[in-house]
Amino acid sequence: MKAEIHPDYHTIKIVMTDGSEFTTRSTWGKEGDTMNLDIDPKSHPAWTGGQQQIMDRGGRVSRFQKKFSGFLKEDKK
Repeated sequence: MKAEIHPDYHTIKIVMTDGSEFTTRSTWGKEGDTMNLDIDPKSHPAWTGGQQQIMDRGGRVSRFQKKFSGFLKEDKK
């Protein structure tokens, strides 16, 4: 391995949105820094399964659904 090309890997503290915290190793910041998260797996809908809303602007979603509604259906003869 080449010398002097790898970033500094050190311990930092992560603070979640609910105030809980843990330590991990990272290349972010410097030794002992604290990273405060704006979103995390405890609060973001992508991880919590929150309600997803599809914005149908100008009927795009409905046109797509109409166009491809039978695409995966098997032909029964």
